[in-house]
Formats: sequence, structure tokens, C-alpha cells
Amino acid sequence: MKSLPLRIVRWSAVVAIVLLLTTESHAQLTFENEPINYGQDLQHDPVAQLQKELDAGKTKLDYDEDHGYLNSVLEKLNISPESQVLVYSKTSFQLSRITPRRPRALYFNDKSYIGWVQGGDVLEVMTTDPEQGAIFYTLSQDTDGSPKFIQDRGQCLSCHASSRTQNVPGGLVRSAFVNAAGQPHYGSGTFTTDHSSQFQDRWGGWYVTGTHGAMRHMGNVISKDRDFPEKIDREAGANVTDLTERLDIARYLTPHSDIVALMVLEHQTQMQNFLTLVNFETRMAQHHDAVMNKALERSEDYVSDTTKRRIANACDKLLQYMLFAEEFPLESKVEGTSQFAREFAAAGPKDSQQRSLRDLDLQTRLFRYPCSYLIYSEQFDQLPPPAKSYIARRLQEILENGDPDYPHLTPEDRENIREILTETKPDLWNTKS
Repeated sequence: MKSLPLRIVRWSAVVAIVLLLTTESHAQLTFENEPINYGQDLQHDPVAQLQKELDAGKTKLDYDEDHGYLNSVLEKLNISPESQVLVYSKTSFQLSRITPRRPRALYFNDKSYIGWVQGGDVLEVMTTDPEQGAIFYTLSQDTDGSPKFIQDRGQCLSCHASSRTQNVPGGLVRSAFVNAAGQPHYGSGTFTTDHSSQFQDRWGGWYVTGTHGAMRHMGNVISKDRDFPEKIDREAGANVTDLTERLDIARYLTPHSDIVALMVLEHQTQMQNFLTLVNFETRMAQHHDAVMNKALERSEDYVSDTTKRRIANACDKLLQYMLFAEEFPLESKVEGTSQFAREFAAAGPKDSQQRSLRDLDLQTRLFRYPCSYLIYSEQFDQLPPPAKSYIARRLQEILENGDPDYPHLTPEDRENIREILTETKPDLWNTKS
């Protein structure tokens, strides 16, 4: 039998590689494979680091009868109880224990999220790895043996890795029409909410404490009409500052489910998802080039036009979100009931004029200076160099010259953001290629 010419064999191999890579790029959960290897060799997220300290005997978790390990975990991860928000929709795997009278409590900071359910078997944990994005754990509330955070092996990803999270492992705030038992009416649709969402579509199945003037949301109420579940009394849930008539609030660490905390939570979860998207897309594009360069005997540092477009597309999505390009304009002043807003804003960093990207506006928009504070995060700092360079270059262009895609940024906004970043993150402009 005659052997095929070498060039045909080589191109057949290239075609096979292209088909494989194309198939992988559209398959679900490809981040569990090369080059991402999601969930493997975790050492750098806050929970993995805490577990190392527990294993080494350098610290310990204290248990109390009312909340198990909750208070101790919040302290170790530097999460304030003032961040508490309460959700009564059955959207947790501990759903059987959740009702409007017994909501799940969530606590969070810039990196980690802790879920606590009355009488629950575990604490639910989502934290952020600088390169791998959202990582999920549980911590048993049983006092037998040493407390140990157990990494999730895929159960959480059924909800936390979809189009709602930019198709990467991540968090989300979901709004639904919820009945008296806490069960969402999924047939009536749900909303994944962030800073761009209409106010009227937010927080179905959540308690909301705070004032918001004439604006109305879906929180604090239940859907009573089985045939028309969308018919809810938004007026009854508006401008609520006291939850004592709705549940036994004394069972929780604070009496709040603060509206400002909810608004920050919405922004933060999707911002982290976009950071993960940029990280994954860049690494996968680079991996694709590495395989093709070897197959085609090209230089190892050759970057294809496809890879450049893929990285730019992901980065542009991040920039649009980071700069609040589609933010819903507030029509009334928003004010919370807890100390969350004060604590959040105080975390800085601040420039010489005491300006910070964490300064809240709450009059017409969420932040006074519309650029996400997560630009200071490890997740941003550890973006692959090509992505970080692209973002830095485009961000400087937008802030210095303006851009038709960012008409909401006034010259004053752009100047303020540029000056704050120049003082508080001076290395940013040095990342440009």
C-alpha cells in the first residue's frame, strides 16, 4: 500500500487538531480540562489558605450553639456581619430548610461569600481564586472531628456555571416570583440582576431593608396568585426598614438585609465573572495558538489574529461592565439600614483628595466614580499579560479622549477616575504593551 505524502499527513493532523479544539471550545465545562484545569491544585483562594492554617494548628474555628461555625468563619475571612442579606427563595441545595419565615443569610466581602441556613447541615462557601475564579466549598456544622472545608466536585456548577455567570464558574443574584413556601414560579421567568437591571425586576425572593423613594422592586413580598404569579404587591414591599413582623429576625446576626449591600453584591458577582471570563478566554486562546504553532511549525510566540480578536472581545465586555456602561439610572435616593455602606466606603484606597472608587453615590447611580473597585483585586492583577495590557491601553484611551461607546462618562467622570487610578494604582499604566 502506498504511503500518503508527508504534507497530506501533516495537514490531516492539523485538521484533526482544529476540529478537536473547536469542539472543546463549544463544549460545556471545558474549563475543567487543559489549560484551565479548574478546581485543581488550589492554594491561593482565602478558604484554601484558611484550611492550611487549620491543618497546621496555627488557628482554630470556634463553635456556638446558635450559629455553629458562622461567626468564627466570618472573623477568619474578615467578613463583616453588616454585609448580611437575606434570601427566602428555595435556590440553595439546603432548600428544604428555607422559607420566608426562615430565610438563608449571606455574608460577603470582596473575595468570599458565606451562606448560613437555620438548622443547616453545612455552611455554604463561595470564594475567589485569582486565576480560577469562583471556588465552592462546604463546612459541616457538626462538631465531631476537626472542621474541614470540603471542595465541591461539580454539584454547585449546575447553577453556578451557565450563561447567567458568563459561562464560567461564578456567583449570581437571582430574582424570582416566589410563593408562600419560598418556591419560585420558574414558569413566570426569573431575572439575573446586576447594576444594569431595571429596579422593578430586582430582589424577588429577597428581603430588602432600606429606603428608595418612588422606585419599586420585587423584594419583601410573596406571589399569592397561582394562575398569575407575576401579580405581586410591590407597594407592600417598598421602603421597608424593619423585618420583625415578617420573620424572627433575632435568629440572625443583624436585623438587616441592606439594600446597599444587595446593590454592591449584584455588581460584584458579575464583575468577578467577567474577570474570570477574560482570564479563561485568554488562556484558552493562547493554548490554541501553542498547539497550532507546533503543528504548523510556526514560531512559539506567534499570535494569530483569531486569538487577538478573542482576547479583545472578552476584554471589551469587561471594560463595558467595569465602567458601568449600561447602568440603570436611579430615580430616587437609596439609603440602607445597616453600617454596610459606611464600612464598605471606608475600605479605600483613597487618593490625596480622599476620593475612592468605593465612594457611593446612591442618588442617581451606585458609585460616585463609575469604575469598579475590583480593579484593585488580585483577580485583576493576575490577568494574563496580553489581556491586562489591552485593558490598560483601552482604559487610558477612554479616560483621556472619551469614546462613543461610553457616552455616560462625562469629562469630569473621566478625569476623576484617571486621577484616582494614577495615584492609587500607578502600576496599571505600566502594563501596556
